[in-house]
Amino acid sequence: MKRGLVAFLALATVVLVAVAWLQSGGLRQHAMFSAVTPEEAVQALMSEIQAHNYQQAYASLDRSSDTDLASFIRDVAGSDGSLRTYSSLQAAEVSPLHADRDQALVRVRMNWSSAVGSLDDVRDLRVRRDGSVWRVVWPKLALPTVPLQVVAVNYLSWDVIGRNTSQNWGAQDVDSPKVRITSMNAIARPGRVVILGEVENEDTVPAYLNVNATLLKADGSPIEEEGSFDLISHVLLPKQVSPYRIDFPGVRMDAVKSVRMDARALLVPASADPVISVSDQALSKDGLNRNVLKGELVNQSGRPVNIAQVLAAYYDNSGKVIWVSDGYVDQALMPQVPVPFAVDIPDDIAAGLKNYRVIVNHYSRLSN
Repeated sequence: MKRGLVAFLALATVVLVAVAWLQSGGLRQHAMFSAVTPEEAVQALMSEIQAHNYQQAYASLDRSSDTDLASFIRDVAGSDGSLRTYSSLQAAEVSPLHADRDQALVRVRMNWSSAVGSLDDVRDLRVRRDGSVWRVVWPKLALPTVPLQVVAVNYLSWDVIGRNTSQNWGAQDVDSPKVRITSMNAIARPGRVVILGEVENEDTVPAYLNVNATLLKADGSPIEEEGSFDLISHVLLPKQVSPYRIDFPGVRMDAVKSVRMDARALLVPASADPVISVSDQALSKDGLNRNVLKGELVNQSGRPVNIAQVLAAYYDNSGKVIWVSDGYVDQALMPQVPVPFAVDIPDDIAAGLKNYRVIVNHYSRLSN
């Protein structure tokens, strides 16, 4: 009887230790430190990043990796209040590109979820054989150094005084800024109807605006109403122009007889700072062979921009807006440091576009 009890307790102890080992990530760690193929090494590394086990992920890297722990965490988890700091890795698609006996090149497509939707990050990682296992060689995060300097503050700024703070936001006892929809184009896309164009702030004061559209049937009854949401630059300074795009999923173009447009504006305080320049713009292909518009953003002010959104309007030969695309940059824009961006372009749009224009929305945790 005593021997049976001892055996039962020993077995129960082994089971509990095994369960604890599995719950603490032991299975992932075992896979990470015993990867027998380059793909297994990358997939195991992605699993640790997904679980936010950054120290264990760093410990699994090949010794030839030219990075330290802080730089590695900054690269995969973000910093400075960037969009990456508010994102989570949802999935990683791994595919081999090249391999020989001791080295391999593996492409990983990381899909991150964030408050603004999913974000893709495609990287080609070098993997190296270390004895009987494979380890990922993580590249060094290249961060340009900016010399100490003084940035002159000479931007325009508009303040709103005399507001009744007891009113709800959006309730104003003054005339709304004058804004005008300068163009509208209705197009059919797979599984939806899209309304796009441009809107201008014609006033001498800043405006916060939304553009709404209502699709109408032949008898004048509404089919559906939608707004531009974040596919617009909401805050427009005097005389500024923004593209907009409104999607109607599940609606067929042959059901639409006409479109009713509405631009609603509010008076808001605003400033012309920070100035974010766009440089090195070019149409290209990304690692997944998709058409993209690439370039670099440079924050020319003296304070960080935590989250930047790129809006691109594409025009045909006649100057008509034929598409509007957007993309968020998952790095913070530090002063004077170039940050790359890329926004997708549908294949048929890329074939027919003649020109394009890029503007940048910006969001900061600390505002004036």
